[in-house]
Amino acid sequence: MTYCLGMLLKDGLVMIADTRTNAGIDNISSYKKLHILEQSEDRTLIACTAGNLSVTQTAFALLQEGLADADDGGDPRFLADQTNMHRVAGLIGEALNEARSDIKDTAGEDSQYSFSGSMLLGGRFKGRPLRLFHIYKEGNFISCQPDRPFMQIGETKYGKPILDRALTYETPLDDAVKTGLVSFDSTMRSNLSVGRPLDIVVIPTDEGKPTVTRRIEEHDEYFDMLSSKWALALAEARAAIPMPPFMEGVSGEGEDT
Repeated sequence: MTYCLGMLLKDGLVMIADTRTNAGIDNISSYKKLHILEQSEDRTLIACTAGNLSVTQTAFALLQEGLADADDGGDPRFLADQTNMHRVAGLIGEALNEARSDIKDTAGEDSQYSFSGSMLLGGRFKGRPLRLFHIYKEGNFISCQPDRPFMQIGETKYGKPILDRALTYETPLDDAVKTGLVSFDSTMRSNLSVGRPLDIVVIPTDEGKPTVTRRIEEHDEYFDMLSSKWALALAEARAAIPMPPFMEGVSGEGEDT
């Protein structure tokens, strides 16, 4: 399992992904799931992956080789040939669906493995707005909108509540990164299949500002502090809430016997 998060805000795009692929009792392994597909003067394309690694790796290989044209005899299609983010999402979706179908057919109908994969695609073409897409295993996709400025794939349920309560389209980028990391901390507390290192990419809306990339390692001073302070803040907030009035006379220490 994994957890990937994309946040498309007024001030920019934030994408975060963990790296854990397995978390057995004596076998913890990791693999990079945030991929910079292209970063040039003309475009920036970032993808986060979740699901079966063989499916997503095969999809990337197909994109590098070029997908066959729908018309027989047509030239193969590459990411570099696409003219906008919508077309990029469509080509990646096609590759993801083709990879899933090929691997599933090779394994046979009796296979017990789950051959599914999904991606978050974020980025922009020069001079155009930032975009964020959720690409499903079937190849279809949806785009992120201001009324719900984030998308998740993988182990999403533990990190979603903080995003629902704290994140809006107007949230500044630094606050969004902090909120996103709290979302990851909450997920890692509840599920060992998500873990550090975490990879982060931040692309400001202003094309004159630099893109920020960072890896949060296993012993990152800021993340450790964030985790500690968030746990303390939750404990203090819980303690500050009045007790349920209907529990008066029921709760508390019992009499000695």
